[in-house]
Amino acid sequence: MPELPEVETIRKTLEKLVLDKTIESMTIHWPKIIKQPDDTEHFKQLLIGETIRKMDRRGKFLLFYLNHYVLVSHLRMEGKYKVIDSKEQVSKHTHVIFHFTDGTDLRYNDVRKFGTMHVFPIGEEFNDKPLIQLGPDPFQEAYTFEYLFESFQKTSRNIKATLLDQTIIAGLGNIYVDEVLFLSQIHPEKSANELTENEIKLIWNNARIVLEGAVKQGGTTIRSYVDGEGEMGMFQQELFVYGQEKQACKHCGVEIIKLKVAGRGTHICPSCQPK
Repeated sequence: MPELPEVETIRKTLEKLVLDKTIESMTIHWPKIIKQPDDTEHFKQLLIGETIRKMDRRGKFLLFYLNHYVLVSHLRMEGKYKVIDSKEQVSKHTHVIFHFTDGTDLRYNDVRKFGTMHVFPIGEEFNDKPLIQLGPDPFQEAYTFEYLFESFQKTSRNIKATLLDQTIIAGLGNIYVDEVLFLSQIHPEKSANELTENEIKLIWNNARIVLEGAVKQGGTTIRSYVDGEGEMGMFQQELFVYGQEKQACKHCGVEIIKLKVAGRGTHICPSCQPK
């Protein structure tokens, strides 16, 4: 699933490709992707004639700002956007197409069909689901040590589950939670409310460091992720534990192991992250 760095990379690449383009018409092959409004014809009516003015991101959500509306898009597991000539053949997994007046398309492709799209009038996008539920992401001013300390004190869940909770920190997923916990030398099964002040400071700082590094590398390509121009991310070459099972730890040489924590495959160094 694309996490914050991948979505931020997609935002930046799409920004170069779709800004100031006007939606002339739309084709929707899989209506279940459209969540707000739930009527696809109404969805089309809101967006046709609108021009994309700005691209933004909140957590793992892409935000397309048009003249009067905001399209809030979540890619889920396999969602991808591509800008191509309208005359090109449509692939079988292309489910939503925005036809622009300049003869190009913005095509949404999703093998698993899990992605979602919501449309709100500008100014109302943060007053309803899905964005109203999100906690701050590590690039927002609201992401402070004090905020994180108070949030962790309120839950006895393990720290892996806590960091995956998008209502606490938006944007972190399985890959980057494993990396943050490794750099912080914290075992993923430790309860959030049992962390020391110093451990919380490490998580608070390392979350931003890891995500900044991943954004610089264009995200992490493990299976199918590509950016808005079809390019793979390169941060997978920088990973310390995620996907490194049975490899030697880059810090101490001990073999990386894989556990199941919070229902997710979890990679740790048993020496650097003692239980």
